[in-house]
Amino acid sequence: MAEAKQPYLNGAFYGPSIPSVSHHPSRGRGCGCGCCLLSFLLKIVIFVVFLVCLAFFLFWLVFRPKVVKFHVTDAALRRFDLNTATNMLDYDLPMNLTIRNPNKHIGIYYDRLEASAFYEDQRLVTIPLPNFYQGHKNTTTLNLHFKGQKMVGLQASDLEKYNSQNSSGAFNIDVKLYLRIRFKLRDLKTHKFKPKIKCDLKVPLQTSGSFETERCDIDW
Repeated sequence: MAEAKQPYLNGAFYGPSIPSVSHHPSRGRGCGCGCCLLSFLLKIVIFVVFLVCLAFFLFWLVFRPKVVKFHVTDAALRRFDLNTATNMLDYDLPMNLTIRNPNKHIGIYYDRLEASAFYEDQRLVTIPLPNFYQGHKNTTTLNLHFKGQKMVGLQASDLEKYNSQNSSGAFNIDVKLYLRIRFKLRDLKTHKFKPKIKCDLKVPLQTSGSFETERCDIDW
């Protein structure tokens, strides 16, 4: 008896089904819309920073802004007497301060000025100064006058310094200026800046010698 022939297979697979592969939305397509938006914003920030830096560079290249200079040109202690029994310091200190604006195209509005005198890190007095506008390549002289009485808490080492300075005829006085200013370039005015000016001075007694001009430091 002849064997029965196997039926012809057309190539189809009749085994167990092959599981389908699911594609997660975040796979194969980068990091999604969130990362694309973050990358776009980062490019905008970098571009804006570049434009700001370029603008500052062009501003400096065209106008070449120079630093304003502060000098104490004259100062003398008419009186600087310490009563050691009461720790009361009696002082009288007039001085001249010059402000030089060396810029050709930039003016300066001094909207607020205050000056304070210190001895051994102790504030003696704070005085207000008139506000004003300073034009191009201009030197302005301010007359400061610190006068009054102040109770000071000097330690033994500070008393030794006072006696030593009194014998030498000159005292170490610090003067600080607190400013609120704006710069003007043609019709453009900047926002307000608040620099601090510090002048470390060696001020002679009026009867002991002459004062040498001192340059002050600027802290922006």
